[in-house]
Amino acid sequence: MQTYQAPENALANKTILVTGAGDGIGRVAAINYAKYGATVILLGKTTSKLEAVYDEIVNAGYPQPAIVPMDLRGATKQHFRDLAATIEQQFGKLDGLLNNASILGSLGPMEHFCVSTFENIMKVNVTAQAVITKSLFPVMRKAPHASIVFTSSGVGRKGREFWGAYAISKFATEGMMQTWAEEVGKTNIRINCINPGATNTSMRASAFPGEDKDKLKTPEDLMPTYLYLMSDDSIDVNGQSLDAQTY
Repeated sequence: MQTYQAPENALANKTILVTGAGDGIGRVAAINYAKYGATVILLGKTTSKLEAVYDEIVNAGYPQPAIVPMDLRGATKQHFRDLAATIEQQFGKLDGLLNNASILGSLGPMEHFCVSTFENIMKVNVTAQAVITKSLFPVMRKAPHASIVFTSSGVGRKGREFWGAYAISKFATEGMMQTWAEEVGKTNIRINCINPGATNTSMRASAFPGEDKDKLKTPEDLMPTYLYLMSDDSIDVNGQSLDAQTY
């Protein structure tokens, strides 16, 4: 759905939580969801970045968002339970969840991987995303049509040398999406993945410092796919891993 054109009020009356909302794809997705009518909950570890996104949304005249500062690496089950309870109390339902937050770690041969780095990557990219999704299921069942989207990666479909724990975490993301999608079946919840591809973000720059970023797609270029999976136009799409750009 790389050419999807969202109607002006495609996300009106929806509440959508975006993790990693302070920067990169998460930031642009949050702003676009608000642009198309959603009340966005901005979750991220750096409050100042979340506040900047908040201000941008409010200044544009979009629905007032909410801010949830949270470091997924240190978050506990109780943090996620409290988040779900707060969302239900303040909004009544949750229509969308974009599990976008990820960390890259360090690239290098698997033979030399750092155990603590490996564990941190798995905590943020896999475990925290599984637990936050599990915790939010009850409040998402209160929505007429709810969408959960995981941001995946090409290295989560085919292994690539030196990408180590990050690649493994994205293989796990794809598997988690497929498993959960099979379980939700014909319920009001659908679950899918997006592979953004090579995109001009700070994470990409750290992985490819010598790359000409002007030749890369921007996060804004990817938004048709991100908007499609959050809109009701994708009600029948479940268990799919979509590419946000053409290769």
